[in-house]
Amino acid sequence: MADFGLDSLIEIGASSVVLWELSGAGERRQKIALRLIGAAFITLAAYLLVQTTIALLTQHRPDGSVGGIIWTGITAVCMFILATFKTRTGRALDNLVLRTEGHVTMIDGLLACAVLLGVLLNTVLDWWWADSAATLVIVYYAIREAIDIFRPDPE
Repeated sequence: MADFGLDSLIEIGASSVVLWELSGAGERRQKIALRLIGAAFITLAAYLLVQTTIALLTQHRPDGSVGGIIWTGITAVCMFILATFKTRTGRALDNLVLRTEGHVTMIDGLLACAVLLGVLLNTVLDWWWADSAATLVIVYYAIREAIDIFRPDPE
């Protein structure tokens, strides 16, 4: 179901926003960067929702090779490590943009886990819908993150 296409491009775009934000200074720059990352969360949620809907309607059955399963597992581990380092570095630098972008990377790790779960549950229990169900949880998480970004600060 969830292939590593547009979602990876969204992650790269969000990381590019962090690089742009770190190359300058100012509250306005930070607000723009956070809004761009919020837009990345919304784009990712929409993409995943469309992909999941198509997978459910067509009853797509994930098919995984041993090499693909290993690669997806490595991807998940790498994304979780990268997300942890981004968040930790963002805290150390007191950089909200980097901390927030770490959540985008976390979603990529969760997507890899959803793919793994879907392939394994389809193989063992014929649960073709399992990765779609897991992906819907990730859609919720992405929407929640976007809402947190776009919610006005109480002043």
